[in-house]
Amino acid sequence: MLFLDPFLKRFLPVFLIWPLYAHAASLLIVASPLVPENRITIKELADIYIMKKEDWSNGIRIVPVNREVTSPEREKFSKEVFNLSPEQMADYLNRLRFQGKLPPSVQTSDQAVLNFVRSIPGAIGYVSSMDHPPKDVKILMQLP
Repeated sequence: MLFLDPFLKRFLPVFLIWPLYAHAASLLIVASPLVPENRITIKELADIYIMKKEDWSNGIRIVPVNREVTSPEREKFSKEVFNLSPEQMADYLNRLRFQGKLPPSVQTSDQAVLNFVRSIPGAIGYVSSMDHPPKDVKILMQLP
């Protein structure tokens, strides 16, 4: 019992904060209201971000947007969708430039991603999960 008390005192704050962290770590996949799809699979999402899938079902060009490489959102996205680090994904996307393909645009905040997605037909991006769903965008998926 004496051994556990210092352990519990030391790690109790972690156990109390962990549920909050886990909630904050989920991501919403958001798209322009003009995107015809209402849901998306992980495979389709991956194909979009590696530039394999370029058009929505209605012919609108897909315009993916990323967060910056150092953001926790980009780290979560890269791990969940590709099982890679953001740096590994950035290396891959940079190699696409040599094939003449432009990698996704980069925005530096959730609000910037939402503004981009709202204003660009065909845009898709990801933001941290919020208490209230963002307005004027489609939510296609939530990543845990």
